[in-house]
Amino acid sequence: MNARRTTTLLAALTVAASFTACSSNEATPASEGGSSSTAAAGGEGTLVVYTNSNAEGRAEWLTEEAKKQGLTIQVVGQGGGDTTNKLLAEKNNPVADVVFGLNNVFYEQLEAADILEDYTPSWSAEVDATKGDDDDNKSYWPIVEQGILLVYNTDKYTEATAPKDWTDLWSKPQFKGRYQSETSLGGATTRLVMAGILDRYKDESGEMGVSDEGWKQVQGYFDNGTPAEKDVDLYSRMAKGTVDMGQMNSSNVPKWEKTYNVTSKPVIPSVGVPYAIEQVALVKGTKKADDAKKFIDWFGSAEVQGAWSKKFQSMPVNKGAIAQADPSVVKFHEGLPQQKIDYTFVQEHIDEWVEKIELEYMK
Repeated sequence: MNARRTTTLLAALTVAASFTACSSNEATPASEGGSSSTAAAGGEGTLVVYTNSNAEGRAEWLTEEAKKQGLTIQVVGQGGGDTTNKLLAEKNNPVADVVFGLNNVFYEQLEAADILEDYTPSWSAEVDATKGDDDDNKSYWPIVEQGILLVYNTDKYTEATAPKDWTDLWSKPQFKGRYQSETSLGGATTRLVMAGILDRYKDESGEMGVSDEGWKQVQGYFDNGTPAEKDVDLYSRMAKGTVDMGQMNSSNVPKWEKTYNVTSKPVIPSVGVPYAIEQVALVKGTKKADDAKKFIDWFGSAEVQGAWSKKFQSMPVNKGAIAQADPSVVKFHEGLPQQKIDYTFVQEHIDEWVEKIELEYMK
């Protein structure tokens, strides 16, 4: 383990200790994924797969397709934070064999805690490895990417009149109160939005590594938005005219536009947009390493990622899978330049940032 990860190990374990671990034989609901999962403890010969990407039929599809490869898997779905903390809590007695779907920040936390086993998949040459683990010895590899967007209702704004960056929302009077501000930092999406803002204001002498100006930006976001309503979709509110814009994962845009008959466009800041790059990794201590590696080699392959993309409108990282993906999905992502975010910096501070934001700024 390199020096920078060693320095974050204690913090990662402290975070894990603050959560009560789910029993290994209890069902674990997916707080972000939107669906329940199967029980956490796999039987003999059953591969246990932890993920936050199990909703909307993904777990069922994956289980059936893996079975065709001679792999019996049990998908355990939770939100990204919950999945990470469950893995941390189970470090000395691992239940999972494979974990996929989490973004770089969560994987950095897991690697800092020595939860993951280095492994190079058979398809490693088919992906841009810089989108995954930045170590020479890599433990997690990219499979799916999606932009974390600020989208606006095109019935209300044109490209000329829409905001050009997140910071316009609270700094320009015409947008104040017209955007949805989030009321929870439990999900990975909102955390990435905050990370994309705070990363711009890095200051070693600042509070939690952030300058005073950076914290003013966060305060502006919460002071000038219209808070999200529990169990009410952003696009539903845009259709009603309650708000005109807000955050959204790129993979969910087509679904919500169709559901609420709203046409939207993304704001493209000059620095780019944060990307959630989903990864896959082998869990250290698995007693089913051969099957776990077989699953990773199969799941990340061009053929399977191409089918996954077509089924769930995701943007694959595997170059071979991109050729099989929905052309509209590929075209959409080609127009989304990625913001360069220092994920090591974010991982080192994200938990204390969340605590500060929740206590001081969030309404």
